[in-house]
Amino acid sequence: MNNKFSRRTVALFWFLLVAIAIGVILYLEQIAILYVLATLALVILMLIVAFADLEGVGRENADGFAPKE
Repeated sequence: MNNKFSRRTVALFWFLLVAIAIGVILYLEQIAILYVLATLALVILMLIVAFADLEGVGRENADGFAPKE
């Protein structure tokens, strides 16, 4: 599959989009909405970490981080 944009470009686009949204919320003085969004973002991050399968991750099988012999 041929992607038009690299992962870095897509990440920067999302960062810019979120920054603009936060700026608009601050400009409109909707701090309560910003508080709720921040709380939801932290809950989602905690759920991702909680359900992450970290048992199979180690230094020896991580791509690019194999120990030198």
